[in-house]
Amino acid sequence: MKVLRPLAIALAALLCACSPARKDAAPADGRTTIRFATDWRAQAEHGGFYQALATGEYAKRGLDVQIVQGGPGVNVPQLLASGAVEMGMGSNSFIVLNLAQEGVPVKAVAAIFQKDPQVLIAHPDQGVETLADLKGHPILLSDASVTAFWVWLKAKYGFTDDQVRKYTFNSAPFLADKRVAQQGYVTSEPYTIEKEAGLKPKVFLLADNGYPGYATMVLAPDSLIAKNPAAVKAFVEATAAGWKSYLEGDPAPANRLILKDNPEMTQDVLDQAREKLKTYGIVQGGDAATRGIGVMTEARWTEFADMAKQNGVYPATLDPKSAYTLSFVDQAAQ
Repeated sequence: MKVLRPLAIALAALLCACSPARKDAAPADGRTTIRFATDWRAQAEHGGFYQALATGEYAKRGLDVQIVQGGPGVNVPQLLASGAVEMGMGSNSFIVLNLAQEGVPVKAVAAIFQKDPQVLIAHPDQGVETLADLKGHPILLSDASVTAFWVWLKAKYGFTDDQVRKYTFNSAPFLADKRVAQQGYVTSEPYTIEKEAGLKPKVFLLADNGYPGYATMVLAPDSLIAKNPAAVKAFVEATAAGWKSYLEGDPAPANRLILKDNPEMTQDVLDQAREKLKTYGIVQGGDAATRGIGVMTEARWTEFADMAKQNGVYPATLDPKSAYTLSFVDQAAQ
């Protein structure tokens, strides 16, 4: 994570400089404008946000929400810092704690994914039955992953850095060598590998093996939380209602918007991803099963921060409470 810290420092300065002067856009009907930046191109993993937009959950709570689609080169914290968006998506818990470590005035206000969808994928005929069996195997990882969940894998399973191979979001090297494993999202790469190569891989969801991180968090600047907490609360509640509708009801309204925003997306990919979000309890599992979509807990954040500190990612002095607020969860729509 150290490679990201100079950027975080710059963002902190930029956010402090920009926030007081920024004027929130206000539509003619008096609703509060919230431009929400996602972390990638429109996909089922963003389905609840699009469903809340399509079905009017945001509008009926007084919000004019515009989803700003992410993609390669899109930096959500930078968009927040510059005032280009009012709220944004935090992909994983390391991103949120990085911001806290550098004093960037942004907090997680909800965790939509109770389980991080990160998986390791292996060939089915290599005697790999558990994550532990991947010790010694080459593993394709992105640079960001090496400084994130790889830290946990090394600590728990004794994996070593000499196993790491460069992952460029292309599965060809994985398919070419049966001993190689690769990273992925449970909702994405396993399906595309099976569809394109006719290979049903072994899939290991890190969260189901003890990885404690949240994912797809809603981020809000401290300035917005202080100035308009009602808007933040409304966004969290509407988003929870959107996710419930997307997963339990008819996903067509969201899917139409997703396909419009991202013409490269296909219906079959949307359908299988939605099903896996449900099957694996990514959104509605864990604490969300009893406490509502978007819930976060102090215990969970402390567990994650302690794991990262013990492995040298953050100093012992980092207070994870500076990274999040629980003021807007447990009130989310059921």
